[in-house]
Amino acid sequence: MSPRKAQIDDPTAPDADDETALLPADEQEDDDADIVEDTAAPEMAALWDRGGRDTEGLAGAELIQALVKRLPNSPGVYRMMNEAGDVLYVGKARSLKKRVTNYAQGRFHTNRIGRMVRETAAMEFVVTRTEIEALLLEANLIKRLRPRFNVLMRDDKSFPYILITNDGLAPGIFKHRGARSRKGDYFGPFASAGAVGRTINALQRAFLLRSCTDSMFESRTRPCLLYQIKRCSGPCTGEISAEGYAELVSEAKDFLSGRSQKVKGEISAAMQDASEQLDFERAAIYRDRLAALSHVQSHQGINPQSVEEADVFAIHQDGGQSCIEVFFFRTGQNWGNRAYFPKADPALEPAEVLGAFLAQFYDDKPCPRLLLLSHAVEDQELLAEALATRAGRKVTISVPSRGEKKDLVAHAVQNAREALGRRLAETSTQAVLLEGLAKTFGLATTPRRIEVYDNSHIMGTNAVGAMIVAGPEGFAKNQYRKFNIRSETITPGDDFGMMREVMERRFSRLVKEHGEEPTPQAEHDDAMPAWPDLILIDGGQGQMSAVRSILDELGISDKVAAVGVAKGVDRDAGRERFFAKGRDPFMLPPRDPVLYFIQRLRDEAHRFAIGSHRARRKKEMTRNPLDEIAGIGPTRKRALLHHFGTAKAVSRAALADLRAVEGVSESLAKQIYDHFHDNG
Repeated sequence: MSPRKAQIDDPTAPDADDETALLPADEQEDDDADIVEDTAAPEMAALWDRGGRDTEGLAGAELIQALVKRLPNSPGVYRMMNEAGDVLYVGKARSLKKRVTNYAQGRFHTNRIGRMVRETAAMEFVVTRTEIEALLLEANLIKRLRPRFNVLMRDDKSFPYILITNDGLAPGIFKHRGARSRKGDYFGPFASAGAVGRTINALQRAFLLRSCTDSMFESRTRPCLLYQIKRCSGPCTGEISAEGYAELVSEAKDFLSGRSQKVKGEISAAMQDASEQLDFERAAIYRDRLAALSHVQSHQGINPQSVEEADVFAIHQDGGQSCIEVFFFRTGQNWGNRAYFPKADPALEPAEVLGAFLAQFYDDKPCPRLLLLSHAVEDQELLAEALATRAGRKVTISVPSRGEKKDLVAHAVQNAREALGRRLAETSTQAVLLEGLAKTFGLATTPRRIEVYDNSHIMGTNAVGAMIVAGPEGFAKNQYRKFNIRSETITPGDDFGMMREVMERRFSRLVKEHGEEPTPQAEHDDAMPAWPDLILIDGGQGQMSAVRSILDELGISDKVAAVGVAKGVDRDAGRERFFAKGRDPFMLPPRDPVLYFIQRLRDEAHRFAIGSHRARRKKEMTRNPLDEIAGIGPTRKRALLHHFGTAKAVSRAALADLRAVEGVSESLAKQIYDHFHDNG
């Protein structure tokens, strides 16, 4: 469903049949200056992004009035942008002309829309074949461009899934998160990695599928421990026939696809048959499998009897914020829940926020057959049709009024209310702490972005610098960064040198990407700014000297407040000394809430730095020498290890022995041999 070109009449063009060709919005983001050249009207095509000759110098409602004249009565998507080219709002319309005309009239129901129109300096349009296409394109653009005046999902972390592979080897069952690049069937989503782990653990007992890595599977010569404790059927060593294992895989897929009653009925019948034949050992195996399936369907609390597959959405608003609680039900069981706090104008009604949220939520996720909502949303039938088009099957959206489904929604509403209450309490506390921090360090304004830096290494090896970020809503983990120390001139263990490298890389890039001046933010814009208001360094005067030298070199020392946090006497928490520019080192009272807050920030930076260091060290320890040879991929590496046993044996092998390995040519064998032998 690709958008088609918009055909727009240009009153300034000599030929009324001339067409203006517009790029799809997703292509325009990559290079907003590129406009498709139309040979019939090249001048108009080149001017379209600026609105044309008749709109030069116009803005706000006047600009929109001029643009409306050229819009068709067709479905499509529009973008409103400010003078800097930032996208303010993305919307879809059944009729672009009618929808945009509403903005041109200058009568606005809310201050938000009025402010948005006044800031509009340019608009772009994409005509689509159907309103469904417009809805799907709108959701995609909102998620990618994150316009300030749209309802935005704040937390869009990928969900974990269960993957049953299908890539040549005996299928295995695994936890999966991220791009679906591996061949197989994906089941989910689950609300958390813990829920996936518990479910896989039970499914292993029920279906005896392997969970080992492919390399381990191929190298086994006898069954592993999982086979001994009846968590795997042993396909690696032929303990089960290929046909028997395929049947187990099929049953697992049926169960995860919602046909749980069918699977349990078949296993129950097999158990009964084995019992009648007095094969009590086989009957006990089926009994244990049934018990494992019952455990899967009972261990997560609410498990509806009348709902096999559904997502439940409930919204609650309070204190100018919204919380949307989502429950996932698959195979008649609760696969967990997650709370979202979308960015939305406080004036928006719950149904408006929920409707905008749903389209974005399923932009990159599979949709179940049933959605249960706490509020009826605008264009509910259109949304259901759009989701059905994407899923390739019918999708029903309803607001239940009675029965078990209504109880599920009521339970979700209660969870949304409690989650928002906790968030409001935490936000209030965080605001007080940030105000106290500004007062303590003499900041001009309450900080909206705090960056905390720390280093981690062992005797200078695998050195890593870490940056964590905090703001009004707590830790912003999607903003965390780690820096693998690269400089070869730094003496191992030189903390000052490492901090100097981290600062130089961080702020050089910041200046390059966001300019030398922090961009002022409007009061209603609560997005995390790119420039920090305060940086905290885990260290004393020496560390601060390294930091300030870099800030001075970049010419930004007066734009960023930097404070060093040195551990107290005997490294006792509560006796930290602070080093700030223009002040003597000082301490805070032992029970000062701001001191506790700073300790939390420092401890989080320390945790992240140590974790990053350990991950790098583990990678270094497990690195295989064969990985350093060009042309050695996973297949050839596996063949070499199967032939010789270890990488060390490969390094000692003669050229003739290397040539004997399947898949290793004469030239590659010589390359491998030369890698391990110094012929100079």
